[in-house]
Amino acid sequence: MRRRTKARHLALQILYQIDITQDKSPVSVDDLWDNQIRGVDSSVKQFALELIEGIQKHCEIIDRKIAQYAKNWELKRMAVVDRNILRQACFELLYRPDIPPKVTINEAIELAKCFSGIEAGKFVNGILDKIREDIAKSD
Repeated sequence: MRRRTKARHLALQILYQIDITQDKSPVSVDDLWDNQIRGVDSSVKQFALELIEGIQKHCEIIDRKIAQYAKNWELKRMAVVDRNILRQACFELLYRPDIPPKVTINEAIELAKCFSGIEAGKFVNGILDKIREDIAKSD
């Protein structure tokens, strides 16, 4: 597994736990690294932390953007894993111009296939593609 792919997997797991527990403290994230995720390459950990911290910092904006395109879906009623896959990918689309949008969306679809239900890949792709189009219009 490529480093950034591994980092996205780990970030998703941490974001999932933060979402479930509602504990966003840095101590909680550090505890996860220290007790549950060991032996991870420093570049993997660094990218995962950049994702987690960026999503936490911009969560309101990210959630509004997702809600704008998630027709007939309230963010709070989405599956926790799907919501966090969308947050992670939306963060990359909005705040990481160094990552091609196609890569971000493909990685999110793969995360959905791996961690969510059968139709989740299509669901994630539909929303992210609309967000990508909106961002492209703005540029």
